[in-house]
Amino acid sequence: MNEHELDLSEYEVQIDLAVEARELAGSPDSPIPGVWSETDKSGGIAVTRMHIQTDEGAQAIGKMKGHYVTLEVPLLRNGDTDLQDKVATTFAKEFESFLQRIGISRTASVFVVGLGNWNVTPDALGPLVVENIMVTRQFFELMPDQVSEGYRPVSAVAPGVLGTTGIESSDIVQGIVEKAKPELVIAIDALAARSLERVNTTIQIADTGIHPGSGIGNKRKGLTQDILGVPCIAIGVPTVVYASTIVNNTMDLVLQHMEKHTPNTDKLFGVFGTMEGNERLQLVKEVLEPMGHNLLVTPKEIDKFMEDTANVIASGLNAALHEAVDTDNVAAYTH
Repeated sequence: MNEHELDLSEYEVQIDLAVEARELAGSPDSPIPGVWSETDKSGGIAVTRMHIQTDEGAQAIGKMKGHYVTLEVPLLRNGDTDLQDKVATTFAKEFESFLQRIGISRTASVFVVGLGNWNVTPDALGPLVVENIMVTRQFFELMPDQVSEGYRPVSAVAPGVLGTTGIESSDIVQGIVEKAKPELVIAIDALAARSLERVNTTIQIADTGIHPGSGIGNKRKGLTQDILGVPCIAIGVPTVVYASTIVNNTMDLVLQHMEKHTPNTDKLFGVFGTMEGNERLQLVKEVLEPMGHNLLVTPKEIDKFMEDTANVIASGLNAALHEAVDTDNVAAYTH
């Protein structure tokens, strides 16, 4: 490795979002062999669809081969209910298209898993979504002749975390899958972001499964098709960011602000002004981590953010999974 080349290998655990991994790999205008992507923007919502097609593409951006869809909504944290309904509708349509793209039929039975710790607010996304999922499997089991057209068998569970149950979430889910035999697993979990702007404003869908806790450096057994024996779609929302990321982003903002007032910032910032963002991030982490100060940070309004985001995802899933649910009025289908 060149002495001036930055080794990001120790930071790969933080890259939960495919769009952030793509940004780190190079300019959005520069194509990466084996990686296809497109972005549509409308009404304050940016939808990025990405398909990592080859091993070379996967290695280039550090993500597994598969399909990824990311919704970015910068104003989602503002509490605008009309925007939330619009995001839920967009999510429902994108998720429905995602299911068709990977070959999941309209009648396939689905098992929704809400990962995370309901006692820790930034980690409670999964359990909160499960509370609002339209569960129907029991009707198909007990009274199948009375189920109306347009619904499919859906079950859901929040298995807790290893620290509270003593059992790996993956083992719990695997046991249920073996018994209930769903045709698709949907796993929902909180993620870690590399940028402040994406915390509680971004939703990612991926068909590569999920590894609980990967974004904060925990090596937990994953939920993947190889482990479960059925396709596993992951839905994630970044709810935390590292303190080092906040410091680095603040440095960027200060530099940008000062450049508006003086053409020469060298005297003010010296070598800091010439460093690349990732290089600066590495330096900040080297300073903070030995002191234990590279904390995971979440917004003070996280309670409200989590409730709103969980409702958006749950109502979107309800519409995407059941044809009888009006996709254009998804907000009406959460409790």
